[in-house]
Amino acid sequence: MSRSRSARPARFLALLLGITAVPLASQVTEKPPLHGRHWIAVTGKPLGATAGAMMFQRGGNAVDATAAMLAAVCTMWDTLGCGGETQALLWHPTLRKVIGINALGVAPTGATPAFFSGKGMRFPPEYGPLAAVTPGTPGGLMVMLAEYGTLSLETVLGPALTMAEQGYAIEAQAADAMERQKGWIKQWKTSPSVFLPHRGQPREAPVAGEVFRQPDLAATFRKLIEAERAALARGRTRKEAIYAAYDRFYKGDIADELVRGVQEDGGLMTKADLANWRVKIEEPLATTYRGVTVYKLPPWQQGPALLQALNVLEPLDLKAMGYNSAQYIHTLYQAMSLAFADRDFYYGDPAFPPEEPIAGLLSKDYAKARLAQMNRERNDPAVKPGDPYPFQGGTNPFADVLARWSTSGPRQAPAGAASGPPNDDRTRQPPEEAMAAAEAAFREAFTRGTTSIQAADTSGWMVSVTPSGGWIPAVIAGRTGIGLSQRMQSFVTDPEDGPFNVVAPGKRPRVTLTPTIALRDGEPWMAFSVQGGDTQDQDLLQFFLNVVEFGFTPQQAAEAPGFHSYQMRSSFGAHEARPGRLQLNEAVPDWVRDDLRQRGYSLEYARRTSGPVTAILRDRRHGTFWGAASNFGEDAGIAW
Repeated sequence: MSRSRSARPARFLALLLGITAVPLASQVTEKPPLHGRHWIAVTGKPLGATAGAMMFQRGGNAVDATAAMLAAVCTMWDTLGCGGETQALLWHPTLRKVIGINALGVAPTGATPAFFSGKGMRFPPEYGPLAAVTPGTPGGLMVMLAEYGTLSLETVLGPALTMAEQGYAIEAQAADAMERQKGWIKQWKTSPSVFLPHRGQPREAPVAGEVFRQPDLAATFRKLIEAERAALARGRTRKEAIYAAYDRFYKGDIADELVRGVQEDGGLMTKADLANWRVKIEEPLATTYRGVTVYKLPPWQQGPALLQALNVLEPLDLKAMGYNSAQYIHTLYQAMSLAFADRDFYYGDPAFPPEEPIAGLLSKDYAKARLAQMNRERNDPAVKPGDPYPFQGGTNPFADVLARWSTSGPRQAPAGAASGPPNDDRTRQPPEEAMAAAEAAFREAFTRGTTSIQAADTSGWMVSVTPSGGWIPAVIAGRTGIGLSQRMQSFVTDPEDGPFNVVAPGKRPRVTLTPTIALRDGEPWMAFSVQGGDTQDQDLLQFFLNVVEFGFTPQQAAEAPGFHSYQMRSSFGAHEARPGRLQLNEAVPDWVRDDLRQRGYSLEYARRTSGPVTAILRDRRHGTFWGAASNFGEDAGIAW
């Protein structure tokens, strides 16, 4: 559809003023908007979305569809494996509230700062058995299904079981990752038999379109189904039968083999670590912005940083600045710098003392104080965490650490935190090549992917999930087919690098995974999330403002050119930061680029910068759904 002739002068004037004009409501997107009347399912792969559609066709609700999509994308290694972690927000239409699901694993027995420092590590490693927290996704899937779904575990696991047992046509993204990471994969006992079916050949991984089978994972799925069937045969309820499968995974023969395999590869996980772990059903956090209530999970993940940024930005007239003008980009960058500095310092597992100062961090008065500290004209490369304790009537227990805090990252170069596999040749590279390789590794770690899942239905359910962990290269735990998480690397070992996030047995690391649900007038309005490591809440902040401030449709907002800051500390590898570094879309005009350089930014460019956002918006006026999957990656949706 072409733009109207009458709109051209206004758009030309906007460009002359240095403003990228807001798209018209009729602007064509690269991917078509998704519309549904009865249900909608969106996730990281087309086959994953199909699994969700199959549950809706069986009469399931959005939670059933979510669980099926989760199992499917894990089986497809959509930048996660079945032993990773799952975090979710659900709108419960009967209780009329948002519910949080915390299915993040914990550090195993023996995972202490002294253990890692004894191995010469400043942080837990990026890959391998010592990077693994306890598997959370199987438990998260089963708890969501048992508590809020309607179908059996056997039905929900059906698509994933078929893909694992009979095989599916693997896509290039996963297949090429297996080939690219085979140096790592070959270090572990069972991983090569899963990821490298052509050992000894020039290409050892599958190729795109090849049928990829996982018999060990299929056997694990069948064991869960057997446990459910046996419980139902004994007269147990649907819910009790699903929890019987849960117990077989975390306390039975699956747990036995999982622990044996982990320990065989040199990991720390014990049977007690699995048996003692629990999925937590939590009260989420929220703030309001222009009458919209935005929900995030507690500060064991980075989601509250988006809430803090919205609080800082709310008093400003962002629309008057002009969409993606230099002033707009600068203002959002500074707000994110303030919020993420607080994330780096104050966020951690609330189950471990001291208690995170979340009341102060989310205080509107604290946000006003942080806004007063913002440099409105130039980048501030030395933005530090604030002190939220006075805004909740307390005293900061880490005032001395705060005084010594450095925005640029750890105070000394970490030993071995981001090293390659044992046969890696980066240490033999010329200095220039080694520097380029290190920079590429930083960028890859900072934006490390996962997947996202959104689902909604006419019965009122709305679900947003950001699962991750166990990405390629993953340690496969024995003959379970379960790829283990690498999330331990998000811990620190020294309070100087984040006093609330120091590794300890039984503790959850502070992660980047961040589903979102927004309400309008107390009714579910939008579910949205994105993959991309430390860029996640940066992308979601811009997506949300695109819709709320500038009137974009969800698909327009998901594809719109965004930008990324690297000023916060990476949650991966060596936990580095790059103050003042700004990634812009290639379409940003020269005069905006020049303005930003004069404000102190170091610029780089990319063709697509929105992030792979997935979203669902409930259109209350028409009683329909709008779905979105960004043009950034392979994310896809299906609706009816």
